[in-house]
Amino acid sequence: MKAAPTLVKYANPNEYEIQTRKELAQAAAEIMAGAAVQPAPLVDLVEGEPLEIEIAASLLYSACDYSYRQIRDRVRSLEARQREEIIDLGVRHRSRHDELLRHFHSGQQFRFDILMDVGGFRDMHRHRRCTQIEQGFTSAHGFEVPPDVTAAGLESRYRQAMLRALDTHNQLASAADPHAGLYVLPLAFRKRTLFKMDFAEALYIAELRTTGAGHFSYRNVAYAMYQEVAKKHAALAKYFRVTNVQEPVDLLQR
Repeated sequence: MKAAPTLVKYANPNEYEIQTRKELAQAAAEIMAGAAVQPAPLVDLVEGEPLEIEIAASLLYSACDYSYRQIRDRVRSLEARQREEIIDLGVRHRSRHDELLRHFHSGQQFRFDILMDVGGFRDMHRHRRCTQIEQGFTSAHGFEVPPDVTAAGLESRYRQAMLRALDTHNQLASAADPHAGLYVLPLAFRKRTLFKMDFAEALYIAELRTTGAGHFSYRNVAYAMYQEVAKKHAALAKYFRVTNVQEPVDLLQR
């Protein structure tokens, strides 16, 4: 304490984040009212909306398993007063020295809602010139089946192993601690993350992560990011120097 009292002081639990997470989880449950999680693509480039709606939807996003689009549409249907109440939850417990939650990093043009396996996500997570709003690890979104496993005739055995892991997860989870079984889930299980960025970062990730040396999982995600930009901003597609992930990889050229 004598050597570095300030550093020790700010190593204390962050009550701002702890209390805010609890209240946002409760708000998300009430607002979504038990709605079914709608199917979502690998990558969804979400079009823009007023800043107040984006901030409120971003705050709820990390507190549930729904896609950003599904949450955003629900938030859009609320009255302005209700949206303000959600935003208020994000700052209610903020003390003098707390920075705003990253959920308030809003206004970026490119926002990709990505649903991918945890293993591939751990590489995508390394990109820091963007804002990432994560949802928790979960079994709710199922798991990926690698193409090479299927090609090798091992898909049936693979699925059996995944289902055994899922069964163990369900046995370990309890009402007292629903997260107790998460450590037994293989990295093939999917999680959702909202990536917010500018055009330059979207181009950088798409170019870097589609190269033949990369893992098939994040290559598919990066290429889907490029395709989403090309679909909605066709004039910008020509600036991307991506590798087509549909073409076979020449291992001698990696």
